[in-house]
Amino acid sequence: MTAPRLASAEVRLHTIPLRRPWGSDVVDVRVITVDVVDSDGCAGHGFTWTPTIGGRAVLALLHDDIIPFAIGREIGPALWQECWERIHEAGGGGVTTIALAGLDLALWDLRARRENVSLPELLGRRHERVPAYGSGVNLHYSDEELVAQVERWVASGFDGVKIKVGRPELADDLRRLAAVREVLGPERALMIDANQRWDLETATLAARAVAEYDVRWLEEPLRADDLAGHAELRRRSPVPIALGENLHTRYRFRDFIDAGAVDVVQPNVVRVGGITPFLEIAALARSRGVELAPHLLPELSAQLAFTLPEAPWVEDVEDAGFGQLGALVEPSGVEIARGWATGGPRLGLGIRFHSEESP
Repeated sequence: MTAPRLASAEVRLHTIPLRRPWGSDVVDVRVITVDVVDSDGCAGHGFTWTPTIGGRAVLALLHDDIIPFAIGREIGPALWQECWERIHEAGGGGVTTIALAGLDLALWDLRARRENVSLPELLGRRHERVPAYGSGVNLHYSDEELVAQVERWVASGFDGVKIKVGRPELADDLRRLAAVREVLGPERALMIDANQRWDLETATLAARAVAEYDVRWLEEPLRADDLAGHAELRRRSPVPIALGENLHTRYRFRDFIDAGAVDVVQPNVVRVGGITPFLEIAALARSRGVELAPHLLPELSAQLAFTLPEAPWVEDVEDAGFGQLGALVEPSGVEIARGWATGGPRLGLGIRFHSEESP
């Protein structure tokens, strides 16, 4: 039987305001939807996104380069690699893989719809639920706002939370950690995320200081590309090191894992180029005995987590889910409550956005 080919595709840019800005320069997210039709007339619906920056660049790369190249080609396992090799001259990762994710997600949705199943069913569901942790972009919150947020997470039943660190004075971070740990008690997990704010010496001091608060992991302490720095920090640090939201290919994940630079890898399904490379990265981490914790996008990350042997933790950022932002035509089917992600879509990815385009 001949595999269907990609017959047509349409891309649109949407601007979705955040309920609470992530900072003065991140007040919305830019979603680029990708709707595809194959040679048999079956349709699929995907998306990609960025926080405020780069949305039009991603749209242009899809519209001008990726889609024209993919039209007429067989829809199968080789197509992702072919497209990535095609756009590699524009960069091996970053905007290129973010753009490629839009097509990849649409094609996975198409495959599931052709089989009349959901994405987890298509991949092979292993778990009815996976653990979730509360997360927030909260470095700019006052101490009182931060504590109130953590209290909401505890009241909601989360057994783990993640907060931002990296204030100019380490003493401020430690004071806030002490307040958060007091709310959490000793039994709940506490993760911290520095978002690449430190150099090696600062990160070393911080890692040793935060260990007092039983930190589950320290995320992105250094610039994401600093392989040697992360490897050295992991040797010095008494707390596990997590990273990966800003690694864009399976090759970079392999490099960081094999260099002994990381304890917990955090691929973002969009930033790595979609479901196809995400599954390869998950298999790589499993083969090396490294923990996996998908970054953001719980409405999609949870679906993938349902299918993985390790049932990884998924991240639920307060007031940032597409459903919470009112961006979806209908609920995705994924529910997060009492610290667990459950459910799933009825068909395909189950993630469809309202049709309004950005001007």
